[in-house]
Parts: sequence; structure tokens; C-alpha cells
Amino acid sequence: MKISYNWLKQFINLDWDAAKAGELLTDLGLEVEGIDTYQSVKGGLEGVVVGQVLNCEKHPNADKLKITKVDLGNGEPVQIVCGAPNVAAGQKVPVATIGTKLYDDKGKEWTIKKGKIRGEESYGMICAEDELGLGKSHDGIMVLDPNVPVGKKAAKIFDIENDQIFEIGLTPNRADAMSHWGTARDLKAGLLQKDINLELITPSVSNFRVENRLNKIDVEVKNQDLAPRYCGVTITDLKVAESPSWLKHRLLAIGITPKNNVVDVTNYVLHELGQPLHAFDAHYIEGDKIEVTTLDAGTKFTTLDEVERELHPEDLMICDAVKPLCIAGVFGGINSGVTETTTSIFLESAYFNPVSVRKTAKRHGLNTDASFRFERGIDPNITEYALKRAALLIQELAGGVISSEIVDLYPKKIEDFQVVLSFENATKLIGEELPQETIKSILASLDIKVNSVTESGLGLIIPAYRNDVQREADVIEEILRVYGYNNIGFTQKLNASISNIDKFSDHRVQNTISNQLVGQGFHEMMANSLTAPEYIQLSGQLKPDHNVEMLNPLSNDLAVMRQSILFSGLEAISYNINRKRSDLKFFEFGKTYHQYNEERVEHKHLSILITGNKTRESWKVTSETSDFFYLKGVVSTVLSRLGLQKLKTSPVKNDLFSEGISFSLGKTKLVDFGVVKKLVLKEFSISQEVLFADFNWDNVLEYAKHNKIKFKEIPKFPEVRRDFALLLDDVIKFEDIHTIAKQTEKQLLKDIQLFDVYQGKNLPKGKKSYAVSFTLQDENKTLTDKQIDKIMNKLQHNFESKLGAELR
Repeated sequence: MKISYNWLKQFINLDWDAAKAGELLTDLGLEVEGIDTYQSVKGGLEGVVVGQVLNCEKHPNADKLKITKVDLGNGEPVQIVCGAPNVAAGQKVPVATIGTKLYDDKGKEWTIKKGKIRGEESYGMICAEDELGLGKSHDGIMVLDPNVPVGKKAAKIFDIENDQIFEIGLTPNRADAMSHWGTARDLKAGLLQKDINLELITPSVSNFRVENRLNKIDVEVKNQDLAPRYCGVTITDLKVAESPSWLKHRLLAIGITPKNNVVDVTNYVLHELGQPLHAFDAHYIEGDKIEVTTLDAGTKFTTLDEVERELHPEDLMICDAVKPLCIAGVFGGINSGVTETTTSIFLESAYFNPVSVRKTAKRHGLNTDASFRFERGIDPNITEYALKRAALLIQELAGGVISSEIVDLYPKKIEDFQVVLSFENATKLIGEELPQETIKSILASLDIKVNSVTESGLGLIIPAYRNDVQREADVIEEILRVYGYNNIGFTQKLNASISNIDKFSDHRVQNTISNQLVGQGFHEMMANSLTAPEYIQLSGQLKPDHNVEMLNPLSNDLAVMRQSILFSGLEAISYNINRKRSDLKFFEFGKTYHQYNEERVEHKHLSILITGNKTRESWKVTSETSDFFYLKGVVSTVLSRLGLQKLKTSPVKNDLFSEGISFSLGKTKLVDFGVVKKLVLKEFSISQEVLFADFNWDNVLEYAKHNKIKFKEIPKFPEVRRDFALLLDDVIKFEDIHTIAKQTEKQLLKDIQLFDVYQGKNLPKGKKSYAVSFTLQDENKTLTDKQIDKIMNKLQHNFESKLGAELR
């Protein structure tokens, strides 16, 4: 939200600089994200002064140029070469002095320099209005009022606006601050805490008069739940024209393009008071009647943007006796707005149901200044006041006659909120006991009335425009933000409660594994659970019928809940690769979502994504590309950390992988991992290999709960290592060797490792060589050579007999 500081100072006469005022607004909860400068004339005419042409002679070397002597008020007249046909001695003119920066119609800067024109020196420039940004005329130089003092700065004689614009990051609950008046109201409350009591100046509407009753337009509200209050008045004999400069400057400063004096007034009052208004051309209101109602589903309506829309039966419409004119609180119709030929209007000011406006705006993809305010909840008690304010401004700028009484349909008043505030609860939440008089003063500055006082608390009446303050906690928050969060003291002592949490609770296990993966060089990512429905076409195992669809998607790319955790991870991979970051290791804890008939199901997952090199290249370490076995090691360490062992291995059945395996415990699958198909990667414009692991985190947690930690003392006696180089058929797996070895010696054989594999030259076809180490240890005594040789001979015999192995 943009707030003009000049405009704000019309409500509260504050002489602080903009930065200081912005700090106070931020402390009050209206966070100022930035302060921009607005100048109605770019550069602010800095360096441009009033000069008087003392004499004017023809240029000796050019027929169309003249040499002038110009007094700039400093006692040293300067020579300026001028090409304007209307320059003459005695004139008062605007002069851009040496060093002045001017801007062309495209905003490009250029600087006035000393120079020679056709051999004659020139020390500045006598300007036309387009050269100064004061108009579009270039017929000749500007000739000023003869009474203007020579040497006076041009910025002081022209209507130039220099303003500071606050960019406020308004939170959705602060509907009361969506205007300059609302912001000034907060600012006044904050200043009171600094013992600065400034008057809040509100525009007067005491001059509002009904001049005749010749153009009454009847109003009927058929759905009072959707339009609790509706006001309107007719203004005739007005003249639509360009707005005066002061009004245009106010709108331009906050990013609104002026249109004409009537429309500009409605926009002005909207941003001044926070009340949206709409002006209908009364000539197009058939039957001299306004009906506020809903229409049949499928009714066609063309809005101001020339888009034909199909209405929903819950869309509230403003209609005349024959046709719809406007989508209430959202957008006007193409044939009902004010144009250059308009001479009479029906001016509307209303309070519409916030939920209804929000749903309608969402359905039609419309977001206007009016809907932005209506859907958050405006002040229902300012409706008539804002209507009078706008009517008086229109009369001031466009003429016209108030030609009807104000119609004000408000059958059921929206009541103020009543809240009981406990002093004890306020102290508990704030963390410090505030004086009761301070609390009452803050509440009064926020228009919150004290209805009753007891020793323990206050009975309060909250104004209806503060729809975000309906509970005791809300009132305490209001007190605290005005008192100042920075004014609350704190101690060096921290009190905390120790909670008894199961070590296998979800978040503790998740934190354990997160820390482990981060220690291995991974980065945690968080992806949106909403995704594009087209992604399910990348897998035959994902079904469109299982999509959980959004009723009102923000876009087509965020239309369904994800069925697979892979695709959001690939989006992150692609995003980083496109920014020259190709060595990536990500993990994410997230959910997938599925619709099975009438049931919706969520599954927790841990995903791991790896691509590129394992480590960054350096002088000491050669870069090594991440491969399947690196991923397998990462997956194994995760499961091992949770005590999940004796895993069953099987080929992966997930068609998102080109190759991979699954780890299971019994019949329960824990994880699929492997290499992602190139066809899938192509959809994300990824050309390098991506490794992916998908843990069924629900299953992992369930089995982790049953894990019992076992420990024993470190053995006092040494271990012994022996190695075999085995020649085997290439279909033999290391797992076969491991199984046979464990069956052969269960007590003394502690570890088996494969440390080399060779296949190729000097080996028979269909053969490979495994180099395997065996670690032996007796926990009660030192092993003898005889015992060791006996075990190794037995292992050799079993490998030869069961696997057809040969000892190399």
C-alpha cells in the first residue's frame, strides 16, 4: 500500500522528516518497506531560475538564432543563444543555468553545459514548457509574469509537487489502516505515547446541501445479507473534464493514473478515507431504479475491461430496472461508467459483505482497489460521510447540483464489539505490568471506549471498523503495539519447561536425520505442495483420478496437490542448474496427497536428490561424479542411523527410475532409490544424471519405534584380518559371499568387506575377481594362527563348493 506523506500531513500536521515518521509507523505495525520520492516534474526544476532578457540581437552566423543578455539576479548578466521565435528584450523567462539536469519526454537525463553555438558562447538555456516538463508546448519559450522577481527559483513559482511515498507492507487484518485517514489515526496514537498530542483533522461535510429533488433514483436491496448498507445520491448538471493539478498529483504520487474529475474524486476519497465509491452515468440507469441483487447462473455481463463474464448465482450485482450495471464491490460494467459526455451521475457508497466480495473477485480473477478493501472489511459507519465528502468534491471540481435526498438503506446496524479486558491477563501476555492509566489512554487513542471499570479489568466497546479486534488477546496486542514492543524490558534469565517427548516422535527423528544429511553436505529444501496436473503424465503409476484438486487455483501450475515428491525436487534442480549451480545435494521432508473415492490420504516422505560432483574441485581433491553407489551409501546410513538393518533388496518397480533398487523390511517397503529416467528429466530441461531416493517416512518411523539399542563393551583382545582374492562367475553377487561366510562362522567372524572388483584382461570370459577382507576376533582371548587358518580353510572350501570360486 502506498501512502503519500504530503497527503498524510493533511490529516495530522507533523513536522518530522519522512524517515522518522516511517520508523514510528513500522513500530506501530504498519511496516514501512521503503520510502520513494515523487516529483511532479522530474528533477524538481533544480537549477532553473527566473531571468530577465536585457537585450536580444540577431545571431551573426544563423538566421533563426538570437543572442540575448539575461539578468539572473546575481549582478552578472550572462549571454545565451536562443532559437525561440518569441524571445524579446524585457521578458521574464525561465533559465536553466550551467549544470542543471533536465529530462526529455522519455525520462532521459541531459545536462546544461557551457558551449558555443555557431561560434557564439552560450551560458545556459531559456526554456520552453516541454523542456521543463511543465507541459507539451514547444512553440516558443515560456514568458513569465512581469512581476516575478528576477533570480527566484522556478520551483517556487510553478505548481510542483515534491513528496515522500511510504510503501507499507499492510497485513490482511489491518483493514482499518487501508487509507490515509486510517494511517493518520494510527500515527496520532503512536505520537501520544511520545507526549506529542496533535489534532486529527477530518474533512468537513457541513456544506452538503440538497438543492432540489428532481432526479430521484429509487434503490431496492433484495439481498441485505450481501449488502448490509447501501447509500446513494444523484448529482446533475455537472461537467466532466480534466482534474486540477493538485488532485492529479495526489493520485500520481500513489501510482494511480488520473482519468477525469468525477472518477478521480471517487479514487481520491477511496484512498483518503478507505471507502470505495462508484459513479454511474444516470442517463444509462433505466427505470430510474437501482436494484442490488443476484442474477441467474450463466448470465452474461461485460465489464469495463471489455471482457464478457459469466455470472455465478452468488455474485452480487448492481442493476437498473432492466439490466446489470456493475459487479458489486468489484468492477463496473462497460456501459455504466462516467464519460466525457456524462452530465448527471448516481453516486454509490456502500458496505458489502466481505466474504461475498472476496469469493466473487476470486471467481472472476479480478483484483481492484475496491475489492481489496471490501473483502477485508471496511468501516460500515463511514458510508454516508464518504458519500457527502465525494459529492462536495465533485461539485467543487465539476459543478453540478445535488438533485436528490441521500438514500441510506441500513436496516440492521452492524454493532460494535464488546470485550472484557483483564489487567492480570494483559500483564501476563505483555510480560510487564503497565499502569492502568496508560492502558486507558492507549485505548482511548484507538477509539476503544471504556464502558465499565472494575479492580480486575475493563469492559470495552470496540468500534465496528476494527473487525480484527474481537477478543481480549486482540485488545492486548493493540495496547502493546502502541505502547511499543521496544519499550518492554527483559531480564538475563530465561525460564523454560522441559517436556517429556518420546525419542521416536516424528520431529525428533526428523531432526536427527536432517542433522546427519546436513553433515554429509546436503541442503534441506522446502517445496510447494501444489503442483501442475500435467506432471502425473510422466508416470503410469500416477492417476488423474487420484488428484486432490484446488477449487480456486492461483494458476494452472498450482492446480493440484502433488502425488509424487520427485517433481518439485526436479524443479529445484532445474532452477539451480540454470543458474550455473550443477553440483547439488538436496533433501526434503514433505507429503504427497491422494484422493481415493471419497477419502483423501496424506503420506509422509523423505526425498534425497543428488546430481553433479560429490565434492567441489580443488588442488588436493579430484572431482568425482556422484553415482548410484554413492546414493546407496547415503540411503544405507539413514536407515542404519535409525537401527533398521537386515533389509531385503529387490529391483525397483517405480517407473520414474531407469534403474534402481528397493529396501524393505519383511513385506513393508521403506525406500525406492536409483537413477531418474532421462525422459522425465527432459521435461525439466535437465541434461545431467539425477539420483533420487524416496523414503516412505510413515513406514520408516513405524519400524524405527521398535528399534532397541544394543551395546557391549569394547573387546580387550585384538582383531585379525585376512584377505581372499576369489575368481567367480560374473553372475555371483557379493551378497552371496557375505551370506555363506556368515553361515560358515557365526561367532568369530565380525566383519566382511569387498575392497576391490576386477573384470577384464587376463581373466577368463564370464569371470570376475573379488578381493574380500574378513575380520576375526574372539572377545575372551587372543586368536591363534591355528584357529585362524582353520576358519579361513573352511571359508575357502565353502566358496569353492557352493560358488565355484577359485583362490587366486
